[in-house]
Amino acid sequence: MDPTQNDDRISAQPDGTRGIPSPLNVVAGYAWRLLVILAAAAVIVYVLVKLRLIVLPVIVALLICTLLAPLVDRLKRRRWKPALATWTVLGSAILILAGLIAVVSPQVAAQIGDMGDAVRDGSDQVLEWLTRGPLELSQEEIQGFIDRIGQRIQENSSSITGGVVSGAIAIGEAIAGFFLMMVLLFFFLKDGDKICDWILRQFRGHHRTHVAESGRRAWGALSGYVRGTAIVALVDAALIGILLAVLGVPLLVPLVVLTFFGAFFPLIGATIAGIVAALVALVTEGVTDALIVGAGILVIQQIEGDVLQPLVLGRSVRLHPIVILLSLTAGAILAGIAGAFLAVPVTAVVVAVGSYLRGLNRDENEAVAYQTTERGA
Repeated sequence: MDPTQNDDRISAQPDGTRGIPSPLNVVAGYAWRLLVILAAAAVIVYVLVKLRLIVLPVIVALLICTLLAPLVDRLKRRRWKPALATWTVLGSAILILAGLIAVVSPQVAAQIGDMGDAVRDGSDQVLEWLTRGPLELSQEEIQGFIDRIGQRIQENSSSITGGVVSGAIAIGEAIAGFFLMMVLLFFFLKDGDKICDWILRQFRGHHRTHVAESGRRAWGALSGYVRGTAIVALVDAALIGILLAVLGVPLLVPLVVLTFFGAFFPLIGATIAGIVAALVALVTEGVTDALIVGAGILVIQQIEGDVLQPLVLGRSVRLHPIVILLSLTAGAILAGIAGAFLAVPVTAVVVAVGSYLRGLNRDENEAVAYQTTERGA
């Protein structure tokens, strides 16, 4: 080996890195770049969390817009005025939702009392099992445990009060966010095409094409997720409702509603809804029916994961279960229930746009390599 080659490599290094092995220098370069990216991402997440009263209504408005925008566009193509088409579709959706709530609410309210009775009966059964079961606890030991719980609650009354105040503030933010979301939804439906055109006019040349294609893919992933999840939720709720009705499990309507909305929290929501249904069956109908409900829910979830989601969602949303679980956890940590609700669709949009940009970068690299090869030949 020629010693001058090693000297050339050393002399080519910047003064501050001379004497440092090349692999270590490369790793250090990647490391500080990664730290910069993580710091920038942390700042972006911090700003988004602080502005959640704006960010969350915007995302929710976009989710609902994916369902209503095709109807508004259809009316616009029939020469309806944009404002009239928007008011018609949005007003009809509000009336339908209000009608469903009016039909379901009395049944849910009537069965809430039954749920309370079932919980009390279940508590009595648990206490009886603790005293007569294998643990053989005395009534005094159980009462002492209950008294200690009450004492702990009294000792932490200030924390509980602070939690109530925080809850009241959160309710106020939710109300304000709801009204902001409705205003944003109206303008997204009415002037969505104008907003997109304005955004595209901020870019020039081929950048405009890439932004337009990224937006199209993001919208496709978002609409595919919302529509597909809604269909899967309806099928899940119907199947579980049939199972509970055949077994005669009470609280049918609340459990079906819980199953429907739980489907919008992938993996976690279906599991929680299934556990609640099995517990209600255990308290009201016994161990056998509870086991049947649990087995039936497992079968339904397998059908959902292996048949419904691939057919309904297709290729619009392709996320690994690990990605879904991590995104749900991160969303819940950052923004609570709302964050968990929005985590998966936001992740689907990021993956769709990232896949397009990654493919674009690969095509550009291949083109550069081809040109270099042609010049060399």
